[in-house]
Amino acid sequence: MKRHSIRRRLSAIFTAFGLLLVIFGLFSIWRLAEVYDASAEIRDRWLISTRLLGDLNNSTSDFRAAEASHLLAPDRVEMGKTEKEVAELSGAIAQARTSYEKVLHDSTEDKLWREFTEDWEAYRRVADEVIRLSSEGKKAAGNRLYLTRSRTAYSAASDALGVLTDRTVGSATEASNRAQAIFQKTRSLIVLAVAFLVFLSILVMRHISSSVLGPILDLATRMRSLATNQTDIETPGTERQDEIGEMARAIVVFRDNAIELAHSKRGLEQQAAMFAEKLEQEQRLTDLQRNFVSMASHEFRTPLTVIDGQAQRLIRMRDNGITGAELVERVEKVRMAVRRMTNLIDRLLNSLQVFEGTAELYYHPTKFDLAELLHDLCQTYREITPGAQIVENLRNAPRTAVGDPKLLYQAFSNLLSNAIKYSPNGSLVELSAYAEPGGQLIVVEDHGIGIPPADRERLFERYHRGSNVKGVVGTGIGLYLVKMVLEMHHGNIAVESVEGKGSRFIVRLPMAGQSNA
Repeated sequence: MKRHSIRRRLSAIFTAFGLLLVIFGLFSIWRLAEVYDASAEIRDRWLISTRLLGDLNNSTSDFRAAEASHLLAPDRVEMGKTEKEVAELSGAIAQARTSYEKVLHDSTEDKLWREFTEDWEAYRRVADEVIRLSSEGKKAAGNRLYLTRSRTAYSAASDALGVLTDRTVGSATEASNRAQAIFQKTRSLIVLAVAFLVFLSILVMRHISSSVLGPILDLATRMRSLATNQTDIETPGTERQDEIGEMARAIVVFRDNAIELAHSKRGLEQQAAMFAEKLEQEQRLTDLQRNFVSMASHEFRTPLTVIDGQAQRLIRMRDNGITGAELVERVEKVRMAVRRMTNLIDRLLNSLQVFEGTAELYYHPTKFDLAELLHDLCQTYREITPGAQIVENLRNAPRTAVGDPKLLYQAFSNLLSNAIKYSPNGSLVELSAYAEPGGQLIVVEDHGIGIPPADRERLFERYHRGSNVKGVVGTGIGLYLVKMVLEMHHGNIAVESVEGKGSRFIVRLPMAGQSNA
């Protein structure tokens, strides 16, 4: 029984192919090493030598010019500048000579280099004499020496350096040509080797495709047919004594079990759907409870503290007497705290109605005064947040609108509450309303922390909060509720925000006929 025939065959094929790849890799490394050696010779010898000789040509020419400048200097100040330049050039030439001598050279280059150094030292002695005569005020003697012996010595040194430079440039060119030839030869050999490997790969893939992949794909097609409940198929290859034969016999077993599994699949899917729905409901209830406890524990603490404090204040003032104005002031603070708690409770109840899908039962569109609704909203938040600076721009607000005033009040309350909550205490918050062709435009603008760009796409998702609101209590459901209320009214909302500078929420509501459609 040849149970492992395919495995052995493929193992032998891929082992041979792997050995060819190893041989190809070693061959490529060997050829690339030659290319690297040729490139290293150019980089470490000829490029450095050419650069250093170029620096020497420039520095020696500048030195000759500095020698002439010293003769032409009109005073001691100019002579001092020229002598400083001569010293700097001497240092640069000495450094270039030292660097050049560290590079590997052949005997011819060493000979030319010695000739240059001897000629240059001879020239330097004459040049130093010219500068000495010039410094002592013997300009005429220095000039004669400059035009005779100095010029002859400089020409000899310059010619020797020129011969050495030409020799170096020629050798660098030869090395470059040699490296290019090695590279081209290496590239051709590697291309031929790659072509051979590609051709061999094609042969291997054709063999694998015809003897292994073809039967496997045929079995896979029959498996897909079984997956679509086509159980009346024939499975060839069950007589083969290799891995494909085992797969064919396994498909027969699978076919026998597919009918039974198909009957039980529908029942399992129904049960899974029921469990998923229940799990989602439990998760949603858990999230709502957690968010309610978090927000309620924070939001209700402040008004309750105010109520308790004012009550204790009234008890303490009972024996000392209390004036009518003081009593009214304390009672007003208690009422303000109660209104704040009532507003929070109304918002939570309305939010729960929307989230539980029962908002349509409470959606009763009527005609109402939009400007009055927005004004009442601003007055409410002035009372419950005395530190807020709320500005109304309602002179051009439409007096007649159609919609559910309670739901719209809740939506605009969330926008105004967010503008106050995420703004510094006392900063300006503006609420504006205008009539526009086809509907109404309501804008809530603040100068608070703004919204990061990464959070704007998910701004109206349920439970999503911005990444920069840590430390500010919230549930992440306010803007989601706003979006749902506006969708009920066939309106929409847009946001413009710059992080650190503020946000601008723009609400558009359609005309009465459109919102009632």
